Amino acid sequence: MRPGELIRVPLSVRWRDLDAFNHVNNSKYLSYLEEARLRWMLAMPGMGMDEDVAPVVAASNLNYRRPIEWPGDVVIELFVERIGGSSLTIGHRIVDSKDGGTLYCDGNVVMVWIDRNSGRSAPLPDSVRAACR
Repeated sequence: MRPGELIRVPLSVRWRDLDAFNHVNNSKYLSYLEEARLRWMLAMPGMGMDEDVAPVVAASNLNYRRPIEWPGDVVIELFVERIGGSSLTIGHRIVDSKDGGTLYCDGNVVMVWIDRNSGRSAPLPDSVRAACR
């Protein structure tokens, strides 16, 4: 992996992901990104959460570059854009599995760690910081 790269997740496009225009519905791109984030978090000790703190998605930015068609396979690439005191900005790219130069989507997601009791932001867990290096 390159510096700052968190994970690369291959996924197959499913028939049920298609919309009336016969390409992957825009909402499914968010599902693909969520799947990749969860796989990354599963590799972290404690998944970056415990009984006191947990991450929430505070913002998402998706730039749809070209439609994804079925059948096909894609790769979701996640990388660190910014590490804050209580947040992490995760950049993403969805590319073709055979031709990584074919970009379907790029953008980022901001995750904020919150105190489960107060609902306010909490310091970014050390395990998350370590996983971002």
